[in-house]
Amino acid sequence: MSDHIKKILVITSTFPRWQGDKEPPFVYELSQRLAEHYTVHVLAPHTFGAALTEQFGKLKITRFRYFFLKYQTLAYNSGILPNLKQNRWRYLLIPFFIIAEWFALVRLLRQEKFDLIHAHWLVPQGMVAVFARWFIKAPPPLLCTSHGSDLLALRGRLFHKLKQFILNRTTAMTVVSQTMQDTALSLGANKAKLQVIPMGVDIKKQFIPPLRARNKNTLLFVGRLVEQKGLSYLLEAFSLIIKQYHNATLTIIGTGSDEKKFKQQAYNLALNQSVSFLGAVEYSQLPTFYQASEVVIFPSIMAEGFGLVLVEALGCECAVAASDLPAMQDILKDKENALIFKQKNAQDLADKVNELLGNPQWRVSLGKRGRQDMLARYDWKIITQRYYLLMERLMRFDM
Repeated sequence: MSDHIKKILVITSTFPRWQGDKEPPFVYELSQRLAEHYTVHVLAPHTFGAALTEQFGKLKITRFRYFFLKYQTLAYNSGILPNLKQNRWRYLLIPFFIIAEWFALVRLLRQEKFDLIHAHWLVPQGMVAVFARWFIKAPPPLLCTSHGSDLLALRGRLFHKLKQFILNRTTAMTVVSQTMQDTALSLGANKAKLQVIPMGVDIKKQFIPPLRARNKNTLLFVGRLVEQKGLSYLLEAFSLIIKQYHNATLTIIGTGSDEKKFKQQAYNLALNQSVSFLGAVEYSQLPTFYQASEVVIFPSIMAEGFGLVLVEALGCECAVAASDLPAMQDILKDKENALIFKQKNAQDLADKVNELLGNPQWRVSLGKRGRQDMLARYDWKIITQRYYLLMERLMRFDM
């Protein structure tokens, strides 16, 4: 039997920039768990304050420069698409980013022998990986994971053709929800090479139920502060909720390009004393906020790939109220583990939250059922094993 430890090269535009960073950690969390089986090397964009190379536990990290240091602002914080919306001048960075990522990827593939490339997001990482493989003799198989915005938000004929081009040249692809699988198939993806594998949450050890009573009439929102997340409807609904529950509070965790607009809306609705904007918090601190809250609200109005916040909340046995987005049907069952309200409907949102606040036993029942459902499907141990089996098959047969 060979003692060869297989090597995986992970390409991503979202990754912790340093220890304790507040960037979404799901690529890091998956990669570090895969490092129990493989040697894992991560390629990510450089930014101010980050090291060009370093070791994160078992992960080797390489970050590529793509412009002058202070102007490397395309990735991180809110994400590439919101960063572009916030500052149109950043569109000028796109060709530099793609070229730099391609050079860095080709360099690594020529320096080391990798058994698999795992690209997170079709665009730009999947596209860059497709082009890089053309310049490598006997390139490794390419697994591409789409998280939502790349597959659902990039529209128009040009992006339609680009996504088809990438899908037809990947060895295999994973998406994080059934809705995304349907979209990928509509673009011509090969069903035999496509799997639904969401990102996971540490439900057994980290996102767990509270040991003490929750704070009474406390509501929580976690997410990017951008229009598509539906926060304006939540604030409008909250102005109705406090008419019935005068001591209710709403905590908002996250940052984004529309933060000032939402703070102004809260001020205009006279919610200053009841609404707290906390900004970004470290991922390790999130369970504390879930455990203290009676209801977590997910008011998104955009085509989401997967609602990881919902898995985290239900892992902590929170009662959840969420908008009726198709992708959320993978996670939520109305009146079984959550309450579903009509998106863009502040009155329906308020009515559902008031139902939950007024019925403590039902809140507890929904939360307990939700945790059971999440443990059975979304704990990292289950998700990592699914990725491990897929990667082993790809490296063995190169489909």
